[in-house]
Amino acid sequence: MLRWLLGGRDVQEPVEKSLVLCIGDEQPQNPYTELRVLKGHSDIVRFIAWIDDLRFASAGDDGVVFVWNVQTGERLHELRGHSRPITAIAVFPSVLQLQPESCHLLTASSDKTVIIWDLNTGTQIYLLTEFQSSVKCLMIIERLDVWLSGGDKVCTWNCQAELLCKTTCFKDADVSSMIELPKNNIAAVVRKDVVIFKLIPLSSETQAWEIIEMRRLSNHEDDIRALITINDNTFATGSHIGELIIWDSLDWSVQASESQFWNAAPQFDKPAEIKISLTPNQHETCIHHLSSDRENIFAAIGTGIYVYNLQTKTVIAYQQLAHDSRVLHIAKLPNNQLVSCSEDGSVRLWELQELPPAEPATSGLFNMWGIGRPNKQQNQMAKRKLECSVLKTLELIGDLIGHSGAVRMFLYFKDHGMVTCSTDHLIILWKDGEMESQFRSKKLFQKLEQEEQYAASL
Repeated sequence: MLRWLLGGRDVQEPVEKSLVLCIGDEQPQNPYTELRVLKGHSDIVRFIAWIDDLRFASAGDDGVVFVWNVQTGERLHELRGHSRPITAIAVFPSVLQLQPESCHLLTASSDKTVIIWDLNTGTQIYLLTEFQSSVKCLMIIERLDVWLSGGDKVCTWNCQAELLCKTTCFKDADVSSMIELPKNNIAAVVRKDVVIFKLIPLSSETQAWEIIEMRRLSNHEDDIRALITINDNTFATGSHIGELIIWDSLDWSVQASESQFWNAAPQFDKPAEIKISLTPNQHETCIHHLSSDRENIFAAIGTGIYVYNLQTKTVIAYQQLAHDSRVLHIAKLPNNQLVSCSEDGSVRLWELQELPPAEPATSGLFNMWGIGRPNKQQNQMAKRKLECSVLKTLELIGDLIGHSGAVRMFLYFKDHGMVTCSTDHLIILWKDGEMESQFRSKKLFQKLEQEEQYAASL
């Protein structure tokens, strides 16, 4: 009903009964019982960025940025300056040392420009037009008061939008994502490679800023789709064909990997309940998104979600068919719930629970698709590996249905619920019904108290 009210998609033809795990209308562990729809965008909303505890920004293919109040849903600013879709967005919280309360937003667009905005006034501060191609990613290094843009080259800029240094152009590829590593190093993804750069700041020994290529890591067989920082010593990458590699942030060596997702040979000794028919194409094994809580990696792979433990180097929980379509974003919330969103328009809440000993489980990520038949020695190694790990299960506790298009990503606010953006041009605020009721009661009591004080003063 809610999907219809918000302009949902009509079913054009009969479809087969879904094998995806479902949950009924009664969802006692789902706190998000209220929602508020925010309209304004006229095209796909691809990005939402956290500004502070009360504000967030949204941007997408219409080239417009909106700044919102997450508590009330009020639109605070409308930032217009780009003529084409926005390709990257980043918040710089302390751009000016003299004004610590200031907060600036960086936006890049396929119109080959980057704009720096003042989020307090909603005004444009700087417009950079000297790019030869569109910027695909932006990264802030707050402790150095600089930011980096990635496209056909990596450029380093200061807060006044002055170019400090840049790399040479990459041939036939652009930088798609970047993260900061220890010792002023940077990891940048260029198709199948992770390129390590060293940023050398201006000092008494150097006459200018420099950025130097240190190493090129070419372990992946296909394009890298996800790059994340796990902790100070570790980062991870995931590829289009399902390769997961965990790297050492200091010496850039491989700490662990799962890299046989493309093997489509059937495995006949799998339990029946795990042998689900999947087409052996790259869409099923593509790692669309990775996140981490420093102990585990949460992976969105095809239509499933997987929890990979860094200590045991095994998958400790999974849902092979978590959604009807590809999972685009996954993250663990501070309350230990796991949230995933998908192309099917849904947002799902999961709880990580202990797995009863009697239930069958697998030891490796690629085994969970029922692909890649291991030999006897591999089975014995996997069994020993499995015995050392703590196996859990992912239980579906909530299903948020409100969008009629693919849900691109979400943000979590401790006191104000979740925010989601979608290809349906909408943003939805998902509110904790109990907290909202308490908030309304508090406001009502405050209003009554003020009225009593006013009446007593007459």
